[in-house]
Amino acid sequence: MASPQPTPRQQEAQQRLARQLADLGFALPGSLVERSTRCGKTGCRCNADPPQLHGPYLQWTRKEGNKTVTRILSPEQRERYQAWFDNARKLRVLVAELERLSLQAVTEAEGWTNKS
Repeated sequence: MASPQPTPRQQEAQQRLARQLADLGFALPGSLVERSTRCGKTGCRCNADPPQLHGPYLQWTRKEGNKTVTRILSPEQRERYQAWFDNARKLRVLVAELERLSLQAVTEAEGWTNKS
């Protein structure tokens, strides 16, 4: 049985994606968000009306195995690693595009109709 042959246009798109992936560099997974919190101590300003929450804190959360790992980053750490967080976002976009292209290629190669 012969291997499927994507169209020349699909092959060019795949090669473009591969070049972009190769150029990415380091990528940090997870989410980086700013959070303000309450401490729960009675009489603290975070429980006043209106509350004055603690923070903001830069919170980096990611999965390691089945566990959620959270780190608090300093503004300097955020600055140092922001490009890595940006690369992770680009990586997810590129992988999604490669998957979409692959689905299109298999659908065309097999003569399936594309029903959403």
